[in-house]
Amino acid sequence: MAKKPHASFPTREQIATFIRESPVPVGKREVARAFSITGNDRMLLKKVLRELESDGTIDRGRKRKVAKPGSLPEIAVVEVTEIDSDGEPVGVPAVWKEPGKPPRILLAPDRPGSPSVATGERVLARLRRVGPNLYEGRVIRKLGGPANRVLGVYDLSGDGGVLRPTDRKHRQEYRIEKRDAAGAKPGDLMLAEIIRAPRLGLHSAKVIELLGSTGNPRSISLISIYTNDIPTEFPAAALEQAEKAKPVALGKRKDLRGIPLVTIDGADARDFDDAVFAESDPDPANPGGWHLMVAIADVAHYVRPADALDKSAFERGNSVYFPDRVVPMLPEALSNDLCSLRPHEDRACMAVHMWVDAKGRKLKHRFVRGLMRSAARLTYEQAQAAMDGRPDETTAPLLDSVLKPLYGAYKALDEARRARGTLELDLAERQVVLGEDGRVAAIRLRDRFDSHKLIEEFMILANVCAAETIESLRLPCMYRVHDEPDPEKLEGLREVLHGIEVNLARGQVMTPKQFNGILRQVKGGPNEQMVNQLVLRSQAQAVYSPDNLGHFGLALQRYAHFTSPIRRYSDLLVHRALIRGLKLGTGALSDEELPRFNEMGEHISITERRAAHAERDAIDRFVTAFMADRVGASFEGRINGVTRFGLFVTLDETGADGFIPIRTLPADYYDHDEAHHRLIGRARGLTLTMGDRVEVRLAEADQVTGGLLFELLGGGTQGAAGGPLTGKKSVRKLQRGKPPAARGKGGRQGGKKAPKRGR
Repeated sequence: MAKKPHASFPTREQIATFIRESPVPVGKREVARAFSITGNDRMLLKKVLRELESDGTIDRGRKRKVAKPGSLPEIAVVEVTEIDSDGEPVGVPAVWKEPGKPPRILLAPDRPGSPSVATGERVLARLRRVGPNLYEGRVIRKLGGPANRVLGVYDLSGDGGVLRPTDRKHRQEYRIEKRDAAGAKPGDLMLAEIIRAPRLGLHSAKVIELLGSTGNPRSISLISIYTNDIPTEFPAAALEQAEKAKPVALGKRKDLRGIPLVTIDGADARDFDDAVFAESDPDPANPGGWHLMVAIADVAHYVRPADALDKSAFERGNSVYFPDRVVPMLPEALSNDLCSLRPHEDRACMAVHMWVDAKGRKLKHRFVRGLMRSAARLTYEQAQAAMDGRPDETTAPLLDSVLKPLYGAYKALDEARRARGTLELDLAERQVVLGEDGRVAAIRLRDRFDSHKLIEEFMILANVCAAETIESLRLPCMYRVHDEPDPEKLEGLREVLHGIEVNLARGQVMTPKQFNGILRQVKGGPNEQMVNQLVLRSQAQAVYSPDNLGHFGLALQRYAHFTSPIRRYSDLLVHRALIRGLKLGTGALSDEELPRFNEMGEHISITERRAAHAERDAIDRFVTAFMADRVGASFEGRINGVTRFGLFVTLDETGADGFIPIRTLPADYYDHDEAHHRLIGRARGLTLTMGDRVEVRLAEADQVTGGLLFELLGGGTQGAAGGPLTGKKSVRKLQRGKPPAARGKGGRQGGKKAPKRGR
């Protein structure tokens, strides 16, 4: 029997009024806090919110937040429509599907000195309702130009040309008159402006900028850069400031040059921002323990709050890495020189001494600002080969004095990690290998050695130390937070696991250890890949925030990124906070930055997602280029996603992702069992489930959009034919290949156009 709510529980109308009157969308947490709702009453609150949503009293939007119907989200894309009489920009939502006029948005810069915006431009803004149809918007960042621009590839068509957009979601093609083509040739990549939108026929566009031929392999990442609005040009003032920067002298810094710190990075790394050292702890009170050091490039010495370098670094938020290039957060004069810990060169650093016991548990730590000199630049492969008995001329002199202590300390940290119970997902990572001509030579799974794990564990411990220190100093900290999984996602995972006889009890508080137990149960079996993917999808997204929610995946109470200030603005903020709190000199966190941590956290979380999307998009496009001459070939793979439109498949050989449209499946009615991630043929009983092995034929490799289309040759399981699925989450009926007379009433035709994009 359900428990009755406490007498203080608010009425439905009180809850609805609070939501309607809130100037920003609110979540269940905010509502509970406003009415002091705790314990079992939180479940009743969830039920009330669902009822209010179902009867149209409130709308649910981004991040499960609710607001009165027709409300704009807290963060949205805004198109600037005018500059008012006071010189302030005014805009409207870039997307408005509600009846009536869209609300007006009065825009203001996010901070003094932010770049101005012009009519026609798009901006990402934080919104706050100030009237019935009026919002105030604080500009977070510009989005790279008017909404009527499109990136695409030029081709000839009749008496003119046609532009095919590179964005897979943008299916409209554009006609380009010869006079508007700027001399483009078939296959040229271009940025164009949409100039006319006729009622019939193709829209028209005019070339703004030619970006080179798509036959040039360097255009692949260029498409991802332009499509995702990645800034590529540094302001002149930032470049000038970087060029004038000089190496630091020892001064009041700690002299760390006698410590054999080494960098261990990928073979293709261009910048080296972290170095490591370990030795047995000589303290007899800590038998078997270790003294560790992590030294990080002192970017805060060169990039000061509100200077030209700081503004451009904040706009970018992070570096973006592609197979053929890097779009750095800082100019190369810093990222590849003065802030790169190159071997045998004096470099300014922020360093942390850490002491752990024999089981890897941290005993104490201490931060210093120093001057270091890297003893060697090693690759992961080099370090691992040396430890496996194959040292080379670089690693042989370091084997006993440097590498063996590093690995000894790593083993202790690894034991602590296992005892702590971090989430252990087994997910392969693709690596694009380029030849000397810049074209794809191979697609393979990235190797993973103990040397990779060593660096990860050292960096994680240093990050924990940074968060603990800043918190103890009572200063704002830009935490890296990873919230607990969403209960609704867990419910979906629970239903799938129940179908494969793996138990996940309803209502229990989940921990990473419990997820690991589930992963161990399916390891080596036919459902291993599917369950790994579903566990990953059940997780919350990690973000940057001054509000500490802990890090669920790492099973840590406090965590902040400290170890990569060359490539992440978040780490630069952490360095500045340490410098301020520990009184380590210039370049400290400024008074002006203190109240802006919420806004900065949201901004750099957005730029991180932008970079991740651009990097994935580029990998997909490189893979498609590699597969283009293999159309018609067959491949083995696994189903990694099931939708009502068809199946997503990942190939074993290359890790390439592609789509099997429902229209190409063997002729049948297909019921979409959403809860169990499968399609079931009603007449013939063919069942295709996420995680199933399949054989496919490559039907199409679209190098413009980067999409692969497959046809199913074999796989899945053959069950008994039967009627439609029943039950609460039953089915979407999908049919394919049947003549009209054979189609059942209410069936959905499987020939509907499917998206080309892989997952």
